[in-house]
Amino acid sequence: MKIAVMQPYFFPYIGYFQLINAVDEFVVYDNIEFTKKGWINRNRILVNGSDSLFSLPIKKASDFLHIKDRFLADTWGVEKIKMLNRISESYRKAPYFSETYDLIERCLKFEDGNLFNFIFNSIQEVIQYLNIDTKLFISSSLNIEHNLKSDQKVMAICKVRGADKYLNPIGGLDLYDKEKFMKNNIELHFLNSNQNSYLQFNNEFIPSLSIIDVMMFNSKGQLKQHLNNYVLI
Repeated sequence: MKIAVMQPYFFPYIGYFQLINAVDEFVVYDNIEFTKKGWINRNRILVNGSDSLFSLPIKKASDFLHIKDRFLADTWGVEKIKMLNRISESYRKAPYFSETYDLIERCLKFEDGNLFNFIFNSIQEVIQYLNIDTKLFISSSLNIEHNLKSDQKVMAICKVRGADKYLNPIGGLDLYDKEKFMKNNIELHFLNSNQNSYLQFNNEFIPSLSIIDVMMFNSKGQLKQHLNNYVLI
């Protein structure tokens, strides 16, 4: 059984969903510290031919709080309208605007101010749209020692879920040791995402934008091809 474990990200790039699609179970961390200036609450879309950042506003709180203990700012009610308008203006002429915008609007209007719940819901909505049937789990619900760190925590999650294969993004190549995992009867593989270009209006292709961009310009059949465009190392 194959498993992967990641932080939650807000409308992340295609590689995140390639990883979800490649495993049987996907665990989303909710009980780790929120990372400032990371990609948990923000990403990039195409605006006038260039990449542009969008983000969820977060209430000020201790830097040591877990993601599940952080909340959207009180300004979100106004800012969600601005975000929807910005996305609409940027992509209204995209071939798959209507169905993608409906999904985004549904996600942004989700009525829960908890940061983790809000992002987790958007992940669920996107994988349903992409026809991914991988089972999702929340890390704090698992019966493990939650004070474990790094690979020890990952291996504990694998063991409690009965997984014998763990997939990690290629960025962890220097972080995790295959031999160490194998001693715990777990095969470790790294997913290297290939991102084929696609037509973004008549602009020069910009890779690694939010899944929003991929969905705006690709049919369901093309999305499936993108999801399977990776290699395991």
